[in-house]
Amino acid sequence: MSANRPLGAVDRLLGAVDDHLLGFVLLSVAVGALVPSLSALTALTLPMLAVMVGSVSLTLSPGAFRAVDRRAVGVVLLAQSGMALVAFAVASLLGLGPHLTLGFVVLGAVTPELVTPTMTELAGGDTALSTVVLVAVGLGSLALVPGWVALLVADVPVPAGRVVENLLLAVVGPMLVAVAARARFPDRVSRHDDRYPSVSALMVVLVIGVVTAANAGVVRANAGLLPAVLAGALALNLAGYAGGWLAAAPFDRRTRVAATLSVGMRDFAVAAALVVAAGFPPVASLPAVVFGVVEMATSAALSEWFGE
Repeated sequence: MSANRPLGAVDRLLGAVDDHLLGFVLLSVAVGALVPSLSALTALTLPMLAVMVGSVSLTLSPGAFRAVDRRAVGVVLLAQSGMALVAFAVASLLGLGPHLTLGFVVLGAVTPELVTPTMTELAGGDTALSTVVLVAVGLGSLALVPGWVALLVADVPVPAGRVVENLLLAVVGPMLVAVAARARFPDRVSRHDDRYPSVSALMVVLVIGVVTAANAGVVRANAGLLPAVLAGALALNLAGYAGGWLAAAPFDRRTRVAATLSVGMRDFAVAAALVVAAGFPPVASLPAVVFGVVEMATSAALSEWFGE
């Protein structure tokens, strides 16, 4: 937040979220777990995601997207496409059963998490790159998810319409509106550049609380499996971060930060929805649910560390 103007209550809240994002994420997870009735707000997650993506996209001009290095996009996409294999290896090494293995493979094959551009912005990375990767992988996942799952585990149908609709409503639409607004009214929009990432971060905190509440029952019903699944989720998350960072070694720091988060973060909500929609037992969604909590905590910590 700018030090040149007095801070109101909203600015103080946004500043607090910026400065202590990890703490707010963990608090949100705790509240969601303790108050499962918050799952009634699930219908609001898509609008909150749209606000999140739109807010962070207000910091981007059309030139930022034109400046994205295509070689970097290719490298990140290549690293991203191998995450299903990493997920399968993690589940196999832990000796997990077929349903949990399925859950991990789907998790590895889906798109980066929709909050990735926000975390990239907070971490000082190339937000335009992470946004381009998110959209590209989202469209490619229509073939990537069923392909990897059929090859490694089983034939799982992918509701293509739902995936595309979510991308359009939560990512592409808000992004286009925000970038167009900045191009049309650059001075007016840039006046609040210090607030936009903070608004996005606040949406992250709200979304993770609602998602945790919606999945609290699955976690409690399978408490005995949590240690192994937690170990697998952390291993997959950290392997993704390491793979993204190393794959982008030839590029600058901003690109490497974007690559790290784009490969390490997975869209756990989509993964959980896919295994349930395909008719598998609820336990198959447990890797996605646990991974969501893990990645939100680790990405918040990384964003704070990278952003220092």
